[in-house]
Order: sequence, then structure tokens, then C-alpha cells
Amino acid sequence: MSKVDAKPGRSSGIQVIARAAAILRILRDSESGLSLGQIARQVGLPRSTVQRIVGALQGERLVIASSAEGGLRLGPEFHSMADHARYDIVESCRLMLSELAQATGETVDLAVQRGAGMIFLDQVPGLHRLRTVSSVGEAFPLTTTANGRAALAQMDDTSLLKLAEAEWLRTGQQANRQEFVDLINRIRDEGLAYDLDEHTQGISAIGFAFRDWSGEIHSISVPIPSSRYSASCETVKAALNEARKQAAAFSRP
Repeated sequence: MSKVDAKPGRSSGIQVIARAAAILRILRDSESGLSLGQIARQVGLPRSTVQRIVGALQGERLVIASSAEGGLRLGPEFHSMADHARYDIVESCRLMLSELAQATGETVDLAVQRGAGMIFLDQVPGLHRLRTVSSVGEAFPLTTTANGRAALAQMDDTSLLKLAEAEWLRTGQQANRQEFVDLINRIRDEGLAYDLDEHTQGISAIGFAFRDWSGEIHSISVPIPSSRYSASCETVKAALNEARKQAAAFSRP
């Protein structure tokens, strides 16, 4: 939850910019849009103040209404600015992936969440003769993979359950909603997600996810042949936790 710091002596112009930035960040973190009241509570400002600022942001198309009920979300002008300034996430993460592969001896994958799945963007092969390989551009599901679960943990419960239930319906999976939310909460607490032979028999994985500054969810994961998972998991977990700290350098504030 963001709170706007209204420091004494701050000029009104700077304060308005800070408040507008806080509102944009709150909307950026919402998958389904927010009402004026919800925004006001999260930024710690009066509803009337939020309404004035949001009105100005709507005039610049930085914020738009997302539903007839008055929900608000980021507008096309915001996304246009993000597209112009977008950096190459593959290039940014390449060194990290290489260092992880060296530290663990295992294959390391970079993926991005796109709608109903995770799309592989890059991979650095491991050092072992027996190693896992996926193709760049391949799509993986969300609910049964380490990278997909890590991505879902970056979302609010309403958004993640919408995606999860659509996947369960599509694949005929039988799943308990509350148990799955509990699993996601454990991932949020630890920062790492796991797949123990759940997506592909004989392959387990550990991964984490982050949002880049434009709001896209990316994951970095290490798939491991299950035959050596027990021997490798602590090393992989330690290396991934170090990588999570590095990812903060190019992830969203």
C-alpha cells in the first residue's frame, strides 16, 4: 500500500506530481481497475483530492474508466509512453541467467506472462549432460509450473483466480480454490515458487517473478531433472534468492 508523504514546505506543484505518481502506481498494481474510494484509501488521501487529480489524469488520457461502475485503470497515453521507453528485458537479464547457470549447473529460463500462459523469452543451458531444454517462444501453463505460479503471486487474488479457473476449466483439472490461494500466499511469503513433477513427469523447477517498470510480469526459473532435485534444490534456492536481489535493479519501484 502506498502512502503519499506530504512533507512541510513542499511546494504545491511538487506535491501534486508526487500524488499523481502515487495514484498511477496504485493503478499500475491493479489488474482489474479501482474505484476512487479504493484509490483514496490506498494512497492515504481524501477522496475529493483523488477525484481532482484523477480528473486531470483522465484529461491527458493517462487514466481511463474501466467499467460502467466507475472503475479506473491506466490509459492509452501511459502505455504509449511505456512503449517508447521500453528496454530489452532479455538483454537486461542475460548476464543474470548466465551467472545462475554457472552457479547451479542447471538450465535457466526467462519467461513473460502473456494472458493465459508463460512465454519463454530466453534460456541458458545447464552444464550437466542430462539437462532440461525448452524452446524460445514455447508457452507454458500458469497453475502447474514454477514460473506460472510465481507470476500469479504477483497479481491480486481476484485476477489470479480468474486466470487459474479459466485454465482449470480448459484443461479439465480438479482444483481447490482455497488450497490454491494458500499455495500462492506461501509463494508470496517465501518469494520462490515450486513445481515438483506437476507439469512434466521427471522435471521439477524453482522460480521467482517480478514486474518490470512498465508492469509486465517476468519470471526466472531453474528446471531440474527430478532425479537430482533433492541434491540440487538448496543450491538453486540460494542462487535464485541472490538473483531476486539483482532483479530489483530493473524491476518496478
